[in-house]
Amino acid sequence: MKLRPQNRDGRLKHANHRNLGNKPRLNGMDYAHLIFLLLAVGVIAFLYSSVGHAGASGYIAIMTLGGIAPAIIRPTALVLNILVASIGALQFWRAGHFDWKLFWPFALLSVPAAYFGGYLQPSASVLKILIGLVLLFSAVRLIFRRFDPPAVISPSPSTAIGVGAGIGFLSGLTGTGGGIFLTPLLLFCRWAHIRQAAAVSALFILVNSLSGLAGYFTAKHSIPSLGIFLAAAAIVGGLIGSNLGSRHFPARIISLMLATVLMVAGMKLIFTN
Repeated sequence: MKLRPQNRDGRLKHANHRNLGNKPRLNGMDYAHLIFLLLAVGVIAFLYSSVGHAGASGYIAIMTLGGIAPAIIRPTALVLNILVASIGALQFWRAGHFDWKLFWPFALLSVPAAYFGGYLQPSASVLKILIGLVLLFSAVRLIFRRFDPPAVISPSPSTAIGVGAGIGFLSGLTGTGGGIFLTPLLLFCRWAHIRQAAAVSALFILVNSLSGLAGYFTAKHSIPSLGIFLAAAAIVGGLIGSNLGSRHFPARIISLMLATVLMVAGMKLIFTN
């Protein structure tokens, strides 16, 4: 017969011990970490929206640094991406920068490709490397951000359709909207001016994020509650950033700050177990 430890009142010492420190948790994190993550997501949404993006790579970076599982990171980043990209796409369209003729060839096959990428469930180790490479690519893209090309040429429909399909698949697989790949490509190939590239990328991010999340939901039949918890921060940050950020903050400084965070997170994913 085992003796159970008792206190002076004859009650089990361990009766209440199990409840000590039993704080409310969400996805394995206590509220202190969640509040920090909430603030960080709001800042990232603000910074990214101020330079014309939705912030998926930034959300992935901060969640990675917070120790969240890659399987939760991907759909959560897509949820936040959808919210911020919706705001950005609407504002760029209202400003008259959106070009439908440039957009549709890239989006034509990117949407089904993003759905397929979101449906796939790669192993955790493969997913970590993929996301890490995306973060490093994003950091390099921000460091070597190109200026507005003096003249632009339209890509052929076949080229745009093929490129869009590849970017769409990668966006669904990694939990990004694809804007981190499309925007620098549009500028590097001189297919669009900066504001045109931002407008096209915003809607491209939106449709691919929706498609990628639909593919994930088809496979898993659930969405992590963390995305819902962080939604308000992303919306507020996206609204403020898209309205005020680009007018008051030097884009170059923002790009370098974001690049630093992305590079640290990408290296952490690739080179740690």
